[in-house]
Amino acid sequence: MKWNKTYSFQVLGPLLAVLIWLFTDLDPSNRQTTLMAGLAAWMCVWWFTEAVSLAITALVPVLMLPVLGISDSKTVSQQYSDSIIFLFVGGFMLAFAIEKWSLHKRIALKILSVVGTKPSTILLGVMLSTYLISNWISNTATTMMLFSAVFALIQETKSHIKENSGKFAAALLLGLAFSATIGGLATPVGTPPNMYFFKAYKEAFPMNHDLSFLSWSAIAFPISFIFLLLTYFVLTIYFLRKKVILTIEKSFFKNAYRDLGEFSYEEKWVFSIFISCILMWFTRADIDLGYFKFNGWNHLFVVPKFVDDSFVALSAAMVLFLVPSRQNRGEALLIWEDAKKLRYDIILMFGSGFALAYGFEVSGLSHWLAESLHVLKGVSPILIILGICIVVTIISEFASNIASIQLAIPVMIALQKDLDVPPLLLMMPATFAASLGFMLPVATAANTIVFGTREIEIRDMLRVGIVLDALGILVITFMCYLYLTD
Repeated sequence: MKWNKTYSFQVLGPLLAVLIWLFTDLDPSNRQTTLMAGLAAWMCVWWFTEAVSLAITALVPVLMLPVLGISDSKTVSQQYSDSIIFLFVGGFMLAFAIEKWSLHKRIALKILSVVGTKPSTILLGVMLSTYLISNWISNTATTMMLFSAVFALIQETKSHIKENSGKFAAALLLGLAFSATIGGLATPVGTPPNMYFFKAYKEAFPMNHDLSFLSWSAIAFPISFIFLLLTYFVLTIYFLRKKVILTIEKSFFKNAYRDLGEFSYEEKWVFSIFISCILMWFTRADIDLGYFKFNGWNHLFVVPKFVDDSFVALSAAMVLFLVPSRQNRGEALLIWEDAKKLRYDIILMFGSGFALAYGFEVSGLSHWLAESLHVLKGVSPILIILGICIVVTIISEFASNIASIQLAIPVMIALQKDLDVPPLLLMMPATFAASLGFMLPVATAANTIVFGTREIEIRDMLRVGIVLDALGILVITFMCYLYLTD
């Protein structure tokens, strides 16, 4: 039995929780804050050490939140069926169809024939592609969109790597997830926290006219692109530097692609459904660039906001189960036997992330963390920004990015009155920091998706993630101070 799977770590998690419950009192007026902190510490120990299966750790909130009196079983259980989980289900069914008909191999070989055979170049190609797409659609949809192609890249190159093929796989998958998160920072429509911030800022400060699509991007694009490059260097140094050597000629991939021949009937159908899904993701919601506004197709429905990205993914999956196959007579492109490969442990991990975020909110722990920012009154602006980024980043590791910013923005508005500083100086760094979350599999949906491949060790995600969180905080702090204090 591995040392990090021993019974001592299984005991340490709940023991640490009990010690926190007995010997600390974070908020004398609200005992639930301390109870939730102990529960979070318990789950962190089990996650970091993998003392039990990650799926078992994912069940802790649904067991303990009712026991601790933080929420009832029915409400906690509902967190495990968030709509984003159905985006995951539909997206992976699309991925299964792409894999079943070998379309993923065709896509991977095409990419490899363009980007070359150096592991670092392949990683850069994956990260740039993901980043640019994630500028415009949700991070989760971007990750789902490119997941099959990236996983196929890994499979195509594994047999040609002398050693440490697992390092290469981890680098590409984390590069995919992290680039999707970073890409969302660049534009107001790239991720939900940005859109929430725009709405909240205009409602709170209607007389201010210093925020537009272009003014946001003027700050956000440099931040996100610098952070993308830093992330690339961190992943390259940690996973690839002098560790992964790909022994293959570039012409090999071109020849292998040519040997695949023409698209089959099934490949054409799956590719068409895949492209349609991407286009629907891109065009579902409104895009407002200030000087140009595009109305999304969700306005065709009675209540547009009720139709989200999960609707698109499930619609694509439904079509796959209806279109008949020519090679397998009497069957559709996808049958239920194919869908049985769905990772239910990852669905539980998704649910635990939402349940944990809900627990942070209803227990008051998130509010307690945010309120700690009041100690910044009277200090230098750069230290104010730094403090905001640190606290919001900690929250975002345990709560969803939208939950983090929904909590942080009201605090920032109240704090602005006390500190008498420009509101953007507080609110923009908080919005950027809400999208940081690179340490834990449940920090973002993108992290959870790639972690579900079993190609990534949690200790590697933790080590790389803590470095990226720190770098992200520093980049956001420096750039926001540079732009917003002129």
